[in-house]
Amino acid sequence: MIRYEEYKKIDLPWLNEIPAHWDVYRNKQIFTEMKDEVGKNSSNYILLSLTLNGVIPRDVKSGKGKFPASFDKYKIVEKDNLAFCLFDMDETPRTVGLAKCSGMLTGAYTIMKVSNINPRYAYYYYLSLDNVKGMRPLYTGLRKTINVGTFLGIKMPVPTEEEQEQIVRFLDWQLSRINSIIKIKRKEIELLQEKRQQIIDAKVLTSSRTKVTRAAEGGWNVNIPEGWDILKFNGVFSFGKGLNITKANLEEEGIPVISYGQVHSKNNPGTKIDDSLIRFVNESYLETSPNSLVYPGDFIFADTSEDFEGVGNCVFVDREGPLFAGYHTVIARPKDGNGNRYLSYLFKSSTWRYQLRKNVNGVKVFSITQKVLKNAYVFLPPLDEQREIVEFLDEHCEGIDSLITDIAKEIDLLKAYEMRLISDVSTGKVDVRSVEIPDFITVEEDIEEESDGETEDEFDSEEV
Repeated sequence: MIRYEEYKKIDLPWLNEIPAHWDVYRNKQIFTEMKDEVGKNSSNYILLSLTLNGVIPRDVKSGKGKFPASFDKYKIVEKDNLAFCLFDMDETPRTVGLAKCSGMLTGAYTIMKVSNINPRYAYYYYLSLDNVKGMRPLYTGLRKTINVGTFLGIKMPVPTEEEQEQIVRFLDWQLSRINSIIKIKRKEIELLQEKRQQIIDAKVLTSSRTKVTRAAEGGWNVNIPEGWDILKFNGVFSFGKGLNITKANLEEEGIPVISYGQVHSKNNPGTKIDDSLIRFVNESYLETSPNSLVYPGDFIFADTSEDFEGVGNCVFVDREGPLFAGYHTVIARPKDGNGNRYLSYLFKSSTWRYQLRKNVNGVKVFSITQKVLKNAYVFLPPLDEQREIVEFLDEHCEGIDSLITDIAKEIDLLKAYEMRLISDVSTGKVDVRSVEIPDFITVEEDIEEESDGETEDEFDSEEV
């Protein structure tokens, strides 16, 4: 792609030039804040959510996320309005969304009616800034907030109406192509993960020394090899709690921490720490919350899950150095002080997790309490068999994990290209006016795979 022939200067912290023939508007010439609330008529409106895929109807039946006691303060949203989250902007995965239908959205968000410009162009432009958190120079306060008045005073580049249409159609086309490829690659990862799970389930409770089995305790239908120990979970582990923090306490650098969202991440193999799981908190927690530190051999369990399949998800700590368990986590520490990689595979097995799943409480969110963990049973083969099983599973799973990692890197590269493309086209760094765009099928971003358990707006407007 080529650049425009001529550019002119624009005085913005994140943009210093635009095509010479583009206009410059202030946001107040484009956006009108919409403050109307649903009041007692909430039943007449579709509940919406700001996600990585824009403002879309929320899947209430899934039970995921939190809900307020009342929707009276929720704001009315019309199709093609833009919703902005102008607080906690670094911590919020997506701070701008285009409404694909009318409905209601938490009153914490700023709702804007769009005039004098293509709403999808405005969305792509602010999405390009959100992708790199480009509006940082405008943040104020600990909550990293942008005042609505300040936002409305910001300048914005405005192409001709014809160019806006071409930019939007070009980006819709290119993003659909990228999303199609990503969907295929994520399916490949899903199939590899299923294969990995089948290998673990088939091996982790199988002895190569004896075929004689006996019924396990605990009132559930499973047999284990003769000679293996059956111990209560609380006989093997002591318990601790993760940091009492929220996402707002996370920082760009500091002491590593793994919280609920990372435990439930698609990138968590369960048997080791993947670097992508690491977040950071301030060093001050080393003094104020040393009991939330974890050590090699510990397990970090998520204490809640938004779906049944996530019950029992945990991280095995396999590295030295300071590391905290974060919010919504339970620490399980081996009483003998020895790390046990066999247990990291056992805790991945469907058979072992059945114990937890039959005892968890909840409807929309399942609670995995210390009591549920304490009442579970742990199966321990003799040490030589543990080593044999671990060696077998390492050999067969590491190759699969390597393939998954390679595919995940390919997806990251595609996502990075997508972000660059949105930025370059929406800000006029490249000229797409002469690009011939074919007919195409729109393919949306697969937000479920990216959510990491943290993308839904899980707060009431009263909290802000």
